Amino acid sequence: MLLIGGLLAAGCSSDSSSPTTVPGGTSSSALSPESFTDNFTAMAGLRGLAAAGRGRVVVLLPDTSSSARYAEFDAPSLTRAFTTAGLGAAEFSVQNALGNDATQLAQAQAAIAAGATVLVVDPIDSDVGTAIESSAESHHVAVIDYDRLTEGGSRQYYVGFDNGQVGSLLGRGLVACVSAWGLAKPQVAVLTGSPTDSNAVEVATGSSATLRPYFTSGKWVDAANLAATSDPATAESEFQEASTNHRGINAVLAPSDETAAPIITYLKTLGTPAKKVPITGQGATLIGLQNIISGYQCGTIYEPIDAEAQAAAALALYLRAHRVPPSALVNGKVSDRATHAAVPSVLLDPVWVTPANVATTVIRDNFVTAAELCAGPYAAACRVSNIG
Repeated sequence: MLLIGGLLAAGCSSDSSSPTTVPGGTSSSALSPESFTDNFTAMAGLRGLAAAGRGRVVVLLPDTSSSARYAEFDAPSLTRAFTTAGLGAAEFSVQNALGNDATQLAQAQAAIAAGATVLVVDPIDSDVGTAIESSAESHHVAVIDYDRLTEGGSRQYYVGFDNGQVGSLLGRGLVACVSAWGLAKPQVAVLTGSPTDSNAVEVATGSSATLRPYFTSGKWVDAANLAATSDPATAESEFQEASTNHRGINAVLAPSDETAAPIITYLKTLGTPAKKVPITGQGATLIGLQNIISGYQCGTIYEPIDAEAQAAAALALYLRAHRVPPSALVNGKVSDRATHAAVPSVLLDPVWVTPANVATTVIRDNFVTAAELCAGPYAAACRVSNIG
């Protein structure tokens, strides 16, 4: 692994010795996750840092099937972040492997062969991630894990959202919803994401810690633990089986909007009314938000992707210029379960979205538009929540 000390030994300098400027005339040492807003002005303040760097930055995104975010939000936000900082088209690229491990590895190897000095990698899985990072390490190319940690990898930094906090927000959101919807004795089906996804594991740990006191006290019943999956069809079949075996299930901890949606659809086929079975979610998808405003989902976790993209781009610019990023930016560490390494990380804050703050979060950030959200049968729900 190329540690910070190794970077310094290779000629890196501390950012404090050659500060760049961020908006308002402050030193880049003040740059933090909170600096990245939807107007991208913090990136404009890093033009001096961009000019000091050499080589290409190549971003490797995983697919377009597990989430629409990569094509719709990550790629354009990353592109805007780099161009706002002053990089030209020849100095960076954003690529997508379309779900193919061999393609993602080939993209990385081609980038390294073409002289990339920094890779920003959101791996399809940790197997291809470790192969990419091993190749990068052997060629002295710096690596940033983006949004998903490569377990067993050799990256220098990780950029993403605080997944423990995501899990805690899911648990607290379910607690609030159970109270608001008047469930006297919650009997909860617990669904977790894929066990091979480090993000999903951390989210599950956070939600479990939040809900454990409710289960151990006997106030709530841990009615069913569904098979860990990120596949919507599997989530639905698991829930159907569990609800058949335990007919008292009346609440669901779901880790994503994608896995919550088919469960909600199934409940609707049974004639389940709104605000009857609390269900959580994550991703702030259009269907998730529509389920929320219509009273079938408690809330969703919103992760502002433009802030995550800017944080990754800023960190890449520091590595490209052989400078140590400011401590205010690298604000935490995440654990690699395979190596037990504590990976220096930029951790951003997720947001719990309900009908009360849809307008001031996802719509304000143009993550979805009011026209999309309020189309057709959801117009009345939007009027009730003052959305539009």
